[in-house]
Amino acid sequence: MLDNYSEAISWLFQQFPSYQEKGASAYKPGLERISYLLGIFENPQENQSYIHVAGTNGKGSTCAYINSILIEQNKKVGLFTSPHLFDFRERIKINGVMIGEEEVLHFCSAIKSAELTIKPSFFEITFAMALVHFKNNNCEISVIETGLGGRLDATNIIKPILSIITPIALDHQQFLGNTLEEIALEKAGIIKENVPVLINNDAENIRALLIHVADKRNATVYLPNKRELSFALPKYQLSNLNTAMEAVKIIDKECTSATVNQALIKLQKNSGHFGRFQILQQNPTVIADVSHNPAGMKVTIEAIEALGHKKIKFILGSSQDKPILDLLHLIPKHAELYLCAFKNERSMKISDLKGIEEQIPQVKKVFEEVNEALAEILNLSSDDDLIMITGSFFLIADLNFPGLLK
Repeated sequence: MLDNYSEAISWLFQQFPSYQEKGASAYKPGLERISYLLGIFENPQENQSYIHVAGTNGKGSTCAYINSILIEQNKKVGLFTSPHLFDFRERIKINGVMIGEEEVLHFCSAIKSAELTIKPSFFEITFAMALVHFKNNNCEISVIETGLGGRLDATNIIKPILSIITPIALDHQQFLGNTLEEIALEKAGIIKENVPVLINNDAENIRALLIHVADKRNATVYLPNKRELSFALPKYQLSNLNTAMEAVKIIDKECTSATVNQALIKLQKNSGHFGRFQILQQNPTVIADVSHNPAGMKVTIEAIEALGHKKIKFILGSSQDKPILDLLHLIPKHAELYLCAFKNERSMKISDLKGIEEQIPQVKKVFEEVNEALAEILNLSSDDDLIMITGSFFLIADLNFPGLLK
């Protein structure tokens, strides 16, 4: 028996290694285990309303915007996202409130005492916990972000009222395929028979491929309307917000500007949305953003350059399995570059980062810890400088900064 929340979380991470902690060795594609697991809990996914979101970039932001808008429309909304930054319970929320420690403890104890004939992954256990939580609390609708891919992702066990596919880019190729078309087909796995799908993708060939899959499944296709949005967001986030507004319109009704404005004001409270072009302070400006693949880094850099700062300093950290050199080559040549490790065991090793420092003159220094890096760089910065902390979710997770509410 598990005695307290800390013991439950420790057991959960030890028994079922998470992708967040272990990387590829923890990845278990397929729906057999999640189907078995949910059966133990009397299939909480049945007769529930879901919005299911897959994609490479923007899916977390799209989920957060949809969730916040629906809350501001006075709905009871479940939200399942990953990874977490500071607290495991961030993954499972209802109207912005994280699942309680007692409920996590109770669920883990139930799993521990069950005589399972399978060995589910950490992600499968967590997703099952979320579905039970949402059903027990009578959520009107739940917004579900996929983990990896779509077709074989555990979240694909649900039958949504709307599927959404956000922009596709090269990422997790070892699991999803080496071309955009292969990855898109995996993401398209969430398109269900007779369930409408909303596609936010500017690449014509990828959009055509997704539409072709939808047509074969009799799924009505929607594309986001090109609204003229005046909210103070980077261009790529305006695209995600537009997709969220379109999703709400499809399932319910057009949301007013006043509702969207309130949803943005309360985004962190409603959705716990951290590290997506998040301004932590001004003078000098410090921004945290989890751009961990080349496509994401490109749009982030576009947003940075639109701000007009003359001097830009990047603090960048990357997991071992990410193409860090592809990210570094995108950094503007006039910017200063600082590389940083993080606590998670998937972090690039200091020795590897120092090797990159020797190869790339733009790299000024390598740090072992992000708070040390930020403190030193702040001391060397003027009020009109921009400091960008970016790369891995895990780098942002190590931040101990007033602007990030832990």
